[in-house]
Amino acid sequence: MKARFLASVLTLLLGASLATGPLAVQADARAGQGSSMGSRGSRTWSAPPATRTSPYSTAPMDRSITPRTAPTGPGFGGSPQMAAPFARPMMPYQNRHPFLTGFAGGFLGAGLFGLLSGHGFMGGVHGLFSLVGLLIQVGLVVMLVMWLVRRFSGAGPARAGFNPGTAGGPMGAAPTTPRPTGNPIQITTADYQLFQQTLLDIQNAWNQQNISAMQRLATPEMVSYFNEQLAALASQGARNVVSDVRFLQGDLAEAWAENGMDYATVAMRYSLIDLTTNAMGQVIDGSSTEPVTITELWTFTRPSRGGRWLLSAIQQAR
Repeated sequence: MKARFLASVLTLLLGASLATGPLAVQADARAGQGSSMGSRGSRTWSAPPATRTSPYSTAPMDRSITPRTAPTGPGFGGSPQMAAPFARPMMPYQNRHPFLTGFAGGFLGAGLFGLLSGHGFMGGVHGLFSLVGLLIQVGLVVMLVMWLVRRFSGAGPARAGFNPGTAGGPMGAAPTTPRPTGNPIQITTADYQLFQQTLLDIQNAWNQQNISAMQRLATPEMVSYFNEQLAALASQGARNVVSDVRFLQGDLAEAWAENGMDYATVAMRYSLIDLTTNAMGQVIDGSSTEPVTITELWTFTRPSRGGRWLLSAIQQAR
């Protein structure tokens, strides 16, 4: 009976593993697998501007070797919900003067503690334990707190030409519109043609699992991501097959130079056949006849002194 029980358990486990193995392959199995990854210099954690090809927000980076810095904008795509994790919402009390929140708060807290302990606000003043004395003490403290509020909170008539509700956002916070770093550069027709060809070449190298070819087309960071994704597919006994890649539309989001490097972020829409097969060649995801249309933002980089453009980042358009 024990042997039969163990055999039943092993059968169930084997069936579960077969059911969740190759079928768990990510649907977006093309190069990049539908994630946002790579580096864009100092703008890695800033959203590229909207374009005609990608008029909506852009997904933030899922992976990058570029360290996160303090937030430089309201978030990706201008959405407050996508603000950088370093942004801390300002609470209503944060616009008060630190002296008021420290000294007056402590003074009032000490007074309340004195009341609760039976010593009154002033504690050491004798002869004021009657109700009249208590009311006088309360009145004095209220007047003191009101004076401190007027003195240190800046309350009073607003100055001409100043709107605290619109100056730098809510609660008079510092302006959140980022000022792009780097100097703008011109992108030529030859550059656009190279961007388009690189898109096709990378998808072809991905299909052939040709890491050597990818090393001539992308930065070492991006090649490492591609290599990792291909290895993950292989470990699942699966292979991604892309074909019939067609460039449909593209335009420039931004191009700039910084620290001796040129960067260009281009929105590109393209279609391709994207399917995944198992070790037996059976299709487990995608279609061999129905193409899918993708819109992504690809960032390319090269030395400012000259050289070939290399893919340095892929971001998903929303």
